[in-house]
Amino acid sequence: MKKSNLYTATGDKGTTSLVGGKRVSKSDVRLEAYGTTDELNAHIGLLVAMMPEGDDVALLRRIQDNLFIVGSALATDLSTTQLHEASRLDAGEIALVEQRIDYLDSIVPPLCKFVLPGGSQAAAQAHVCRTVCRRAERCVCALAEQHPIADNVSCYINRLSDYFFVLARYINHSTHTPERFWGDR
Repeated sequence: MKKSNLYTATGDKGTTSLVGGKRVSKSDVRLEAYGTTDELNAHIGLLVAMMPEGDDVALLRRIQDNLFIVGSALATDLSTTQLHEASRLDAGEIALVEQRIDYLDSIVPPLCKFVLPGGSQAAAQAHVCRTVCRRAERCVCALAEQHPIADNVSCYINRLSDYFFVLARYINHSTHTPERFWGDR
């Protein structure tokens, strides 16, 4: 099999192809949505590199796989192209994240103040993932205002930001790293 080139030069004039071949501007709201999702995936990769093997690393790797599904779904213009089966995110993935959120939240102390991002290096990176995830969600919402999007995408992205928040708290709790709260000096 011949190795493909990394560059094609087809985007040199500021356009790119969606799933199905339709060309759009690289500044299109759709690209912002799946590009920010890809950025989140890269930040998750850094978080995984900071963590010991365990349940959350396995879930984070699964989330990375799922974000490729989400990206593929976002790169599909449903008004012109049928969504491929491989681009459908199963609702069970949302339930899996919700179960982990509930479990982690049952371990960390209850909140009565706003948490400042930080703590251990891995917890701080989980907070970066949370904020990038929130931006991805805003991008997906902007896309959904203009175009139909695949089922479960918005809900999944929304749950992920909650997961990253409680994961950051759990990492700090399990490493005995104190959390800082807004207003505490």
